Amino acid sequence: MADPIFDRDALEKALQLAAAEAVRYLAEVDEALVRPPGPGAPAEGLAGALPDEGTGSLAALHELIAAAGEGATRSAGPRFFHFVMGGGTPASLAADWLTSALDQIAFNWVSSAFAMRLEQISLDWLKELFGLPAAWSGVLASGATTANFTGLAAARRWWGGEHGVDVEEAGLSGLPPVPVLTSGYVHASALKALAMLGIGRGQVQTFAADATGRLDEDALREALGNAGPAILLATAGEVNAGGFDPLAVMADLAEEHGAWLHVDAAFGLFAAASPRTRDLVRGIDRAHSVAVDGHKWLNVPYDCAAAFVRDPEVHHGAFATSAAYLGSQDSDRPTFSSLAPEMSRRARALPVWATLRAYGRDGYRAMVERHLDLAQRLAEQVDAEPDLERLADVPLNVVCFRYRPRGEADDRLDELNRRLGEAVLDDGRVYFGTTVYAGKVAFRPAIVNWRTGPTDVDLIVPTVLELGAGLQPPE
Repeated sequence: MADPIFDRDALEKALQLAAAEAVRYLAEVDEALVRPPGPGAPAEGLAGALPDEGTGSLAALHELIAAAGEGATRSAGPRFFHFVMGGGTPASLAADWLTSALDQIAFNWVSSAFAMRLEQISLDWLKELFGLPAAWSGVLASGATTANFTGLAAARRWWGGEHGVDVEEAGLSGLPPVPVLTSGYVHASALKALAMLGIGRGQVQTFAADATGRLDEDALREALGNAGPAILLATAGEVNAGGFDPLAVMADLAEEHGAWLHVDAAFGLFAAASPRTRDLVRGIDRAHSVAVDGHKWLNVPYDCAAAFVRDPEVHHGAFATSAAYLGSQDSDRPTFSSLAPEMSRRARALPVWATLRAYGRDGYRAMVERHLDLAQRLAEQVDAEPDLERLADVPLNVVCFRYRPRGEADDRLDELNRRLGEAVLDDGRVYFGTTVYAGKVAFRPAIVNWRTGPTDVDLIVPTVLELGAGLQPPE
């Protein structure tokens, strides 16, 4: 007999209620304000002391739905250009719901052979999409930070081996600092991963040829000659303007100096999906580890990423764990928890497999190319406006520009653009924040959502000009 406290009889109605609300929400998301007015207030209405007696499933869901309808950021919509965030394709969203219902533990073959095999298949398909060697190992992770952590943990294990030490067993004590060499494109998620690994942010040596962060190849080459075993950290798709480190050059340097090359390709790896941009990631198949996000250009729901490692033994050695009750697995039945930080793992392969099966290589190429075209469309609109200044080329899907009204003093532009950035977020018609590029406060809308079309992109420039004019003192 079911425990009445947990109203099992309400399960079907609860799921129907959630589905109906999701359908309504997504039907309106294309035209809705991205950030509703006063977004924090609705959640405050859900606060208070923990109740002694619950309201029941349906009443609780009604409260939650009402608050979310008023306060949730419409990040799944086509006008959310912040943080390089995609939405959820129909196939991936439905499969993600199914993931929660099935509640598989993606730990090992015993916990869910279905989840294990589907993760293998999904990773194989991703390697095909990205042009990575089939022999590489891979694992699904929660995001770029954990994917970078995974690849860099493998790099740390390799580096320890170069010094004759199993660092997972003995730790880093007594070893010299781990040299990490990179360009100015390095992302905060990679630095956070290095900090968590005990390598340290302070060991990162940055070689930038200019204020944008572009790699100084000669300086890097010279430093490698004196570094001994080192980790090279490359970026494919820099967040401010979509720039790429020269991966083929860095792969040559890694081979020449016996270094490990890790590539943070959170969204830039999708350049491989189109012949138009594939050359941007030329040489990535010669890296030693690669990180990529799924909740960006793959457009699966948060959270999802993947890490790929050239040497499966090094990858496994960085995360292997065992206990008597956990058992062991043959190589054709992998324990994915021994390839990633988490042991408790959601079955992220379901939405990944579903979206790749639904739309295929051609579908993703078409989406990427549509976004490339939209980025160029936006760049042309920025260039056509005398009060806007584009700050960088547009190699992929990010357009970096700032508001520069005629007659405005240069020393006031940064503060003006910061204020304008806040105004854009508060306005809610389109959504993107500010960054600092080459020492200048700027905007960097990123186009990655499968829903985004020309009418969405065409709102960016007039919104910026309108709000910017409102911040200017009257003449």
